[in-house]
Amino acid sequence: MEKSDLSHHILSRYNEELERVRTSVLQMGGFVEEQLKQAVTALVQGDSRLGEQVARGDQKVNAMEVAIDDDCSRILATRAPAASDLRLIVAVIKTITDLERIGDEAEKIGYIGSRLAAVERPADRYREIKHLGRLVADMVHESLDAFARLDPEGAVSIAKKDRLVDEEYEAIQRQCITFMMEDPRTIRRALDVLWVARALERIGHLSIDEVEKHLQSRSQRNQGQGTQTEAAGR
Repeated sequence: MEKSDLSHHILSRYNEELERVRTSVLQMGGFVEEQLKQAVTALVQGDSRLGEQVARGDQKVNAMEVAIDDDCSRILATRAPAASDLRLIVAVIKTITDLERIGDEAEKIGYIGSRLAAVERPADRYREIKHLGRLVADMVHESLDAFARLDPEGAVSIAKKDRLVDEEYEAIQRQCITFMMEDPRTIRRALDVLWVARALERIGHLSIDEVEKHLQSRSQRNQGQGTQTEAAGR
């Protein structure tokens, strides 16, 4: 095999490995997104079994993070990526860390939903939490979509939703404080709802972090794209 053919083969294999990592991140993100939706559903519908199922599912999230991290470490060790690809891989590692944290927050919501299933639900059936959960799930989905398409416009849309999430969270805080002051018997449930709202707000912020990492790695990778062939031929 001539040197040029060998370099092309190595470059092709290298690109395939990067694409597999990218696909794995999207698969992990899709699972985490579903975990989030089911956690909120468990709370709203009072489904303790679903809440427990979400909590157990966090083990799968952790396993996916470890597997992707191992793939990235292997690429770093065996391919000596150029600076642009190195930044991409570092961004992927940070992204799966954020996804794992989102999974942890979904696990927390699942546990709380399971516990609240044994308590009488409020008249509004957690309407505000349902709305906030839908808003945050949209942010996670759009973040993953921006990662898949490397779309800078996605960051603008998600940033707007993040402001709405903050407003919804503050409204839920005020509502829960009012309930606790008016009826001390609601304190335990109100505190649990506050924990859920805080977890959802945290997920919203993590979604913003994801998009920023994607766009930064894309910009830097485009600047150094011309060095990829040289790195692959080492």
